[in-house]
Amino acid sequence: MSVFALTTRKKCSLTAVFLAGATLFGCSMDKQGGDAAKKSTSDTTPSATKGKFKIAGIGFQNDQFFKINELGMKDGAEKSGVDLLLGNSAGSLDKEISLLDTYVSQKVDAIVIAPYNTKSSAAGLKKASDAGVKIVTFDNSVEGDFPVSVIKSDQISLGKLTGEEAAQYIQEKMGGKAKIAIISYISLLPEAAGERTKGFEDVVKRLPGVTVVARQDAWMAEKAVGVVESILTAHPDVDLIWGANEGGTVGAVTAVKNAGKAHKVVVFGTDISDQMAGFLLSEDSILQAVTGQKPFDIGVQSIDAAVKALKGEKVEKRTLLPGMLFSRRQPDAVKKYQDYLRGLAK
Repeated sequence: MSVFALTTRKKCSLTAVFLAGATLFGCSMDKQGGDAAKKSTSDTTPSATKGKFKIAGIGFQNDQFFKINELGMKDGAEKSGVDLLLGNSAGSLDKEISLLDTYVSQKVDAIVIAPYNTKSSAAGLKKASDAGVKIVTFDNSVEGDFPVSVIKSDQISLGKLTGEEAAQYIQEKMGGKAKIAIISYISLLPEAAGERTKGFEDVVKRLPGVTVVARQDAWMAEKAVGVVESILTAHPDVDLIWGANEGGTVGAVTAVKNAGKAHKVVVFGTDISDQMAGFLLSEDSILQAVTGQKPFDIGVQSIDAAVKALKGEKVEKRTLLPGMLFSRRQPDAVKKYQDYLRGLAK
């Protein structure tokens, strides 16, 4: 549920690049995953040759996070010399189950997947595991101990980084007081959304003048617009909104703009995309900061974990990747991110 990675063929370190200041994004990124994309299969047609491992990668939805994640999987597959089949459940459990059945029947060696749901996805994945397929989950985990590895963002860190930026804003711009509305997706993914929310709340609620006055779930932008508009009507004193994912954040920004409350209500959120970057650079000053993920890195490491498991090598059972803050206070970093996306599109 969201978006950002800068690992390249030259192994450019994300943290080091950001610390470099003027040399931000110094490594070349416009070819990231490009060659791999040409050499990998992007549908469910088998393409393995004798002696090669065949791995299926299944995304959760067709947003920018998962598109960049696919590039990471393609890059990892090329480097490991495996054949990669790509699918996407499009947020549907039925489609996820259908894809799993298809890939098992095609005798893939491993499945790398962003599960639809921690509980409801477990049965289908356990069935595939029992058939001898190695399972690696990313972006979310599932119940049971059968996956060989889970690779995802450090969810608490994602919320905490944005919370720290919001707390600083509240102290410097709002006199230490704020009425906050939280837009999350706990009913969809309780573990991930709950951890993100906790990370954010634990920081901002340290300020005695902060009160959370509304909480609702809305992870798709279209729904989030209506939800936030209703909150602003019911709680006219709300002056800060936090979105736990991209859809919730986009919906919050749009609702504040529609309500004519720019410069009165600010938004903080999670995930980074071209649209979110545009919001951060907009003169309306609604969106103040977001914490982005590293989907490319997650894709690469997921394939790497599957290959190691297939070779009988040691695999880390759980890998958590920290997020990266993008703030209105640092527009150059936001602009560099936009350049990075344009490079990916070429």
